[in-house]
Amino acid sequence: MINLDKSVKINEKKRRLLDSLVKNKFLRDKRLYKAFLEVPLEKFIPKKFMPYAKLYYDVPNVFYYDESNPKSYRTISAPHMISIMLQGLALEPSDDLLILGAKSGYISALAHKLAPKGEIIVLEANSDIAKVTSENLERLKLDNNITVIVKNPLHGMPELSPWQKILVTGAIKQSKIHPLLKQLDPNDGVLYAPIGEDFVQFYTQILRMNEEFFGKRQLQVRFTPLVTQLELNELELITDFDELEIKEDHSKIDQTERIEVKYASKIFEEVQLQPAPEFKPVDIKQRDNVISHLEDIEKNVKNLKKEGDIEKCFNCVEDIESNLEILKNYKKTFEIKLKKMQNMLNQIRSYNIVRKELENRELDDSSVIDKKIEIINKQIAEINNLHEILRYEIERIRSL
Repeated sequence: MINLDKSVKINEKKRRLLDSLVKNKFLRDKRLYKAFLEVPLEKFIPKKFMPYAKLYYDVPNVFYYDESNPKSYRTISAPHMISIMLQGLALEPSDDLLILGAKSGYISALAHKLAPKGEIIVLEANSDIAKVTSENLERLKLDNNITVIVKNPLHGMPELSPWQKILVTGAIKQSKIHPLLKQLDPNDGVLYAPIGEDFVQFYTQILRMNEEFFGKRQLQVRFTPLVTQLELNELELITDFDELEIKEDHSKIDQTERIEVKYASKIFEEVQLQPAPEFKPVDIKQRDNVISHLEDIEKNVKNLKKEGDIEKCFNCVEDIESNLEILKNYKKTFEIKLKKMQNMLNQIRSYNIVRKELENRELDDSSVIDKKIEIINKQIAEINNLHEILRYEIERIRSL
């Protein structure tokens, strides 16, 4: 009975907050209003911070703090700011969204309600926060739609581009957004970020139309900088050997390239950045073709599970890559989780690279043997995860 009373009080506070956001013209999207009602903020704040939390007040809430580093505290943004962020993206139901900075998973969970047919990937530099975020999303059964990756957010995910939408949740300098802009979908892709120097930024909406970029500064804000120091841990591929450490390929990120952003608000009035869902009957031939490619991938995945020859493993990976490339033509029509599959395949390939390097080591070195077993086990686990998603996608599309 006490829990019921507590739940009622929380819902009342939530309603009062949302009504206040509507009254003050922060919250305008009915879908987001509904998302706030459905997604429990309290599930994204660790218990140790709950006594200090101001649930459903229009203030930020702390969800992470490392006592050894007084400057390490991280917060979930205030509800009015989250409203501004998500509405500034103008999310459509099938949009793929890249979020830079995890914020405990709360913003990505809300975004999923606005883009339920798209894929969301969250890049987080702090490995502890990434782990907490993953656990939060898994408890709410959102991990199939939202993937958390330990990575320097500034680099984005060019290997999984284009992105219909990119959200930056921490302050970023103008010079650092150029690699991200190139990852936007040329067909009205939108980046939304607090851009500026030092203590003051402007939350800025940037629209890509082919090779032109149009910006609109919407409001002045004060954000802490986007955390970009990469902390490696068990969430990403590591080895104990310095010479075998897998590092990000910075050569693919052209930090010197500059893109001209035309700050003209008229373009936003002319382009309708509003969801426009439409119903189209399923093309049976296309559906069967998609299933055929997914089954080809599944066949290669099964071969990966039992294949001991590393070179043959690389061949299987390449065959899967080719099929995924073809399936990009059908991604939106059939809402295929391609980015999640591609990310898993990239990880499997990385494990394979490490295995190949380990093959060159002395076999009587027990530490090398242990590491080889560890890498193989991690690779098999990732292969099993990929197989599970494939089976789900095949059955789902077959039922359309």
